[in-house]
Amino acid sequence: MEKRINRHILCIDLKSFFASVECVERGLNPFTTPLVVASNTQGNGAITLAITPFLKRKGIPSRTRLYEIPKDITYQIVPPRMSLYIQKSSEVVNIYLDFVSENDLHIYSIDECFLDVTTYLKYYGLTDEELALKILKTIEKKTGLTATCGIGPNMLLAKIAMDKEAKKYKNGIAKWTYEDIPKKLWSITPLSEVWGIGKRLEKRLNNLGIYSIYELAHYDQNTLKEKFGILGLELYEHANGIDNSLIYEFKHQPKEKSISHSQVLLKDYYDDDILLIIKEMLEVLTRRLRTNHLECMVINLSISYSKNIGGGFTHSLKLECATDNTDNLYQICKSIFDRYYLEHTPIRKVGISLGKLSKKEGIQLDLFENFEKKVLNEKLDYTLDNVHNKYGKNSILKATSLLSYSTIKERNQKIGGHHE
Repeated sequence: MEKRINRHILCIDLKSFFASVECVERGLNPFTTPLVVASNTQGNGAITLAITPFLKRKGIPSRTRLYEIPKDITYQIVPPRMSLYIQKSSEVVNIYLDFVSENDLHIYSIDECFLDVTTYLKYYGLTDEELALKILKTIEKKTGLTATCGIGPNMLLAKIAMDKEAKKYKNGIAKWTYEDIPKKLWSITPLSEVWGIGKRLEKRLNNLGIYSIYELAHYDQNTLKEKFGILGLELYEHANGIDNSLIYEFKHQPKEKSISHSQVLLKDYYDDDILLIIKEMLEVLTRRLRTNHLECMVINLSISYSKNIGGGFTHSLKLECATDNTDNLYQICKSIFDRYYLEHTPIRKVGISLGKLSKKEGIQLDLFENFEKKVLNEKLDYTLDNVHNKYGKNSILKATSLLSYSTIKERNQKIGGHHE
């Protein structure tokens, strides 16, 4: 088992953020007010972007269709105001920066942040729980917003403590240690109740007979790697409470050469439809790699949801060996997508970056890959590259490129010529 870091990490979440901001702006109490934030142009089928804690206590989920809210519940609908939410989020971030330096703050989303307070406890003369309570009270006093906090020895356990337990306590704070893993982490089921395991990934794990975090933590590592690649090993470590990422490292990533490609989509894409776009974008990027005789060791996938929804995710993964193969990178992107995508949420922007580039020296062997198949795939990639370079990028297209939600033909025409 990999060595475990032992920091004092706070994960702070602003409760029912959009809905709470709307209540505060109206002088209302979000804990006694039935208010829903939803687009008023989409009728009764609009998805709620947020609901107040008052409605949550009645069993209504944060994300639901308006028509799914019980008819006997009266509530107020207000349209989203993203600029206002960004302003309020900035105010809260400035409060965090009164307590810690920018190097020890990681903004995870518009309503959620991680703080590494390890080196500040002696300075303030407080325990991590006492400092967390002071920060939460400051947020409420200055903005009127209520927050919850998870505390852990790493970012993962702090996040899960916040998600699973903080709301149960009056002060909104829950602390987990490594000793809590067998009792608290391993008992979690379904799998999607844990940060980083979405419904799509949950289904793939269920197909392997894995239904609880305990079963995932005790599953064969080699099988997980075979099924999910390097992401499988990360899943195994997370199931055992291991996360050695440091907030400081997010601020000081080495500036290395990379290539990237992003698309702002002309319409909303949902679920599996976006996978074709990801595959097409990777084909463009890997063709650039091969043209320059390069391989990558890091891949980053970024998904932005539709503007009226807000949010999204970005995740980087370091590969075990350098590659320029489209299918290998696609499987990694698909695993990241399955892990972090919020099902049925409209997507409007996709970004992919390939980093830590190096000159290609030869074919890297992998115990889990068929060597002959790998060589054949490489020859096919280079043959297609030659055809595209000689006759144009639309000279050979896959059948999927003719589907209505494909964008490769139009992008090829805009790029034009024989060069990227």
